[in-house]
Amino acid sequence: MSYNVLTGSLPSSLFNLSSLCTFSVHKNYLSGSFLDVDLCHSWPRLQFLSLTDNKFTGQLPYLSNCTELVILSLSQNKFVGKIPVDIGNFKNLEELYLDFNGLTGTIPPTIGNLSSLKSLGLTQNNVKGSIPRDLGRLSRLVKFLIRRNGLSGPVPPEIFNISSLQVIEASDNALSGKFPSSSAVRLPSIEFISFANNKITGHVPSYFANFTKLHSFQLKSPRNSSSRGNQLTGDPGVPTLDFLSSLFNCPFLKELVLSENPLNGTIPNSFGNSSSPLQLFCIDKCQIKGHIPKGIGSLKSLTRLCWANNNLSGNIPESIGGLERLQRLNLGNNSIEGSIPDELCLLRNLGELSLQNNKISESIPTCIGNLIHLQSVFLSSKRLTSSVPLGLWDLENLLFLDLSINSFYGNLPPRLSKLNAIQEIDLSQNQFTGNISSTIGSLQTLSSLNLSHNFFTGSVPQTFCDQLKGLELLDLSFNNLSGAIPKCLEKLKFLNYLNLSFNYLSGEVPSGGRFLNFSAQSFLENKVLCGRREFGVPPCTTHRTQKSKVATRLLAKYVLPAIASTLILIALCYMLTRYGERKRGKTSSSAEQLTTVEHIVISYQELRQATNDFCERNLLGVGSFGSVYKGILSNGITIAVKVLKLEMEGAVKSFDAECKVWRTNRHRNLVKVITTCSSPEIRALVLQYMSNGSLEKWLYSHNYCLSILQRVSMLIDIASALEYLHHGHAETVVHCDVKPGNVLLDEDMVAHLADFGLAKILAKNKDATQTRTIGTVGYAAPGKVSRSGDVYSFGIMLLEIMARKKPTDEMFAGEVTLRQWVNVSIPDNVLEVVDAGLLSLEEGRDMFATESILMFILEIGLRCSEEVAEDRMDIKDVVPKLKKIKVALQE
Repeated sequence: MSYNVLTGSLPSSLFNLSSLCTFSVHKNYLSGSFLDVDLCHSWPRLQFLSLTDNKFTGQLPYLSNCTELVILSLSQNKFVGKIPVDIGNFKNLEELYLDFNGLTGTIPPTIGNLSSLKSLGLTQNNVKGSIPRDLGRLSRLVKFLIRRNGLSGPVPPEIFNISSLQVIEASDNALSGKFPSSSAVRLPSIEFISFANNKITGHVPSYFANFTKLHSFQLKSPRNSSSRGNQLTGDPGVPTLDFLSSLFNCPFLKELVLSENPLNGTIPNSFGNSSSPLQLFCIDKCQIKGHIPKGIGSLKSLTRLCWANNNLSGNIPESIGGLERLQRLNLGNNSIEGSIPDELCLLRNLGELSLQNNKISESIPTCIGNLIHLQSVFLSSKRLTSSVPLGLWDLENLLFLDLSINSFYGNLPPRLSKLNAIQEIDLSQNQFTGNISSTIGSLQTLSSLNLSHNFFTGSVPQTFCDQLKGLELLDLSFNNLSGAIPKCLEKLKFLNYLNLSFNYLSGEVPSGGRFLNFSAQSFLENKVLCGRREFGVPPCTTHRTQKSKVATRLLAKYVLPAIASTLILIALCYMLTRYGERKRGKTSSSAEQLTTVEHIVISYQELRQATNDFCERNLLGVGSFGSVYKGILSNGITIAVKVLKLEMEGAVKSFDAECKVWRTNRHRNLVKVITTCSSPEIRALVLQYMSNGSLEKWLYSHNYCLSILQRVSMLIDIASALEYLHHGHAETVVHCDVKPGNVLLDEDMVAHLADFGLAKILAKNKDATQTRTIGTVGYAAPGKVSRSGDVYSFGIMLLEIMARKKPTDEMFAGEVTLRQWVNVSIPDNVLEVVDAGLLSLEEGRDMFATESILMFILEIGLRCSEEVAEDRMDIKDVVPKLKKIKVALQE
C-alpha cells in the first residue's frame, strides 16, 4: 500500500491478519497513534514493518514481542517519547530506522544486543546524552546514522573498531573530545565519515589516509554559529599540513571538507602532483597561509574549490587552467595579489567565480565571455581598473554580478540587456559615467540594483517601471542624476529599499505604493525635491495647487458633460449589439471564453472564494514551490490554482519561468494557463482543470490498470508537447522536469505536460545552457540543461510507464538503475520487466506480437536515455515511431 494518498487511521480489520509477515504503508498521509494497539499480538509473524513518511503520532508502537522482525522503518512521522529499552530484544533485526521524528531521551545501550543489525538510523530527532559504548558490539553494522540530534561527549573508540562499517554520519551534534589513537582504529570498509558541526578537538590523525575505500571525509564547523564548533588542527609543531598529502593517497576520495577549523598551516607543495579523483575540496576559514601550489592544475576531477577566508598570498597560478571540470572557484577574502590569469578562461564549466576582497589588480580578462556557464561573479577588490570587457555583458546565465569597490570606468552598454537571468547587480563605488542604460529595464528577473557612488548623469529611466516587477533594492545614491523621480516607481510592489540621495533630482516625490514605507534617508541632499513632510523635503509650491483648482473647475464645466454624453452613446450601441447577438444565438460557452480571452483578470479574493479559502479539502497536490487547489469560479467553471510559496527559495523564479513559457507557447498537449494572479499576498497561476489527475496517480493506482494502447497514446501526447517546445518556434523551451507527476490527464484521458517552474528558454541557435538547474532525481540527465536532457527524462519516464517502477524504487538503490535493469532484459526477458497488470489486459492478443511491440517501445526508451547526450534520439523522431506502434496496436 506504499506510494498512495491513503488518509485517516489504520482500520481495525487489518489487525485480524494473523499470518501477516510484511506490512508497508510507506509514503501516504496516514495518521493516528498506536497507544492501544499490540501489533505483535495481531501480527505474530511480522518480519517487515514500514510506516515511513506518514503522519503517525504518539509513542513508538509496542513491538517487543515481534521476535521475527527483520526490518523496522518508522522514519518521517511525528512519533515522540523515548526509544524503548526493550528494543534490544529483536535478535533478528537487521535494519532499524527511526529518523525524522521527535524522539527524546538517550540511545538505549540495549541496542548493542542487536547482533544482526546492519543499519541504525536516528537522524534528526531530539536524542541527547552520549553514544553508548555498547554499540561497539554491533559487529555487522554497516550504516551508523545519528545526524542532527543533541548527542554529546566523546565518540567511543569501540565505534572505530567495527570493521563492517561503511558509513558514519554523526554531523550536527555536540560530540567532543579527540579522535582515538591509531591502535584503536580498524575501519577497512569505511566509505563515508562525517563529524561536521560538532565540538571535536585535537589534530586530524594521519590514519584516515589508511582508509582506502574512503569517498567522503567531512569535519567542517558550523557557519555563523554562536557556539564553537570543531577545533581541529594540523600536526602540532609542523607548519605544513602534511595530512592533506596523505589523504590524497586515498584512491576513491571525492569529497574533503574541513572548513572552519583552525588548521593553521600551509598547503604542501606535493599535493598538487596527486592523481586523486577529488571533486570537492573545501578548507575555507581554516587559517591557511602561503601560496596556492602550482601543481593544483593536476586535480583534473575537481568541480568545487573553496579556499575563501584564509591568509593565502601570492598569485593565482596559471596552472589553474588545468581544472577543466571546475564549476565553483571561491578564493575570496584572502591576500592574493597580481592579475586574474587568462588561463582562467579555460575553465569552460565554471559557474561561480569568487575572488572578492583580495589584492588582485589590473583588469578582468577579455576572454571572460567564453565562460558561458557563469552564474556568479564576485570581484569586489579595490584594485581592478579599466573598462568592463564587453563579453561579460553577454553571459546569459549570470545570476549575481558584483564589481563593487573598484575603478571600472566607461558607460553601461545596451548589450547588458542580454543578462536574461540576472537577479543582483552591484556596480557601486566605481567610476562609471554616462546615462544609466534604459535596457536595464528589460531585466525581468532583477531583484537588486546598486549603482551608487559613480558618476552617472541623466534621469532615472522610466523603463525601470515596466518590467522590473520583482525589484526589491534600488540604490542610485551619490551620482549626478537629474530630472524627476518617475511616479511609475510606485508600481514596484516588492521594493523594500530605495536610496536616491545625493543627486540633483527635482520635482515631487511620489507618495503612493511602496513609497509610503520610505523615509527622508532615501532622498537626502536633492536640493529641488518637494513632497510629503516624512520625506524630509519641502512641500510642493502652492501655485500648482491653485492651478489644479482652476483646472478642476474647467473640467467640471466643459469636459465632464462631453464625456458623459459620449459614454451614454457607447452604452446604447453596446446594448443594441448585445441584443443582436442574442437574437442570432452567437454566445459562446463560459469555458471557451476563459481559454480564448487573451488575459482574464481574476482577483485574489475571487481565488479565495473559488477554493474555499484554499482549504485542504480542495488541495490537489503539493510541489517543490507551491500547492495546487481545485476551484470553482462564480460562473460555475472549474479551475486549478497553483499557489506559490513565496517564502521558499526559488519560488518567485519558478513563477517567472512558468509565466515566461506560457506567454509564448500554446499546444493541445500543454496544460493551458488561463491567467495569473500576482499581488503582495499571493502569486498564483490559474490553470485548466484536469479532471483525471496525474499520470503518476493512474500508473500506481490499485484500482485501475492502463492498457498498452492507453500508455502509448499518452506517450505520443507527451512527445508531441516536447516536440513543440523544442522545435515549434524560434526559441527552444527545455522543460527540465519531465516525469509522470507533471503529466496531467483530461476527461478524455489525453495527456498534457504541466509545471514549467524549472523550464529554460534557450537562446536562438543554442542547444544547451548552464548546468546548475536540476530536475527530479532519477529523471534528470547528467550534464547541461538541453533538449537532449528532456529527451533523457522522457526515456526514463517511458521505461517507468511500461514497467510501472519508479527510477527511485528501492530495488534500484544499489548500482543497478531502472535503465540498466530494462537493458539487460532485452530481447530475451521483455515480459519480466513490463507491468504484470498490463499483460493481463492483453490476454486476447497474440503474445509473440505483444512481446515484439513491447520490445519496440522499450527500445525507444533506452535510445532516449543514453548516457551520452549525442547518442540520444531527437524527440521529433520519437513521435512518428510511437504513432506507428499505435497503429499496430489498433489493428
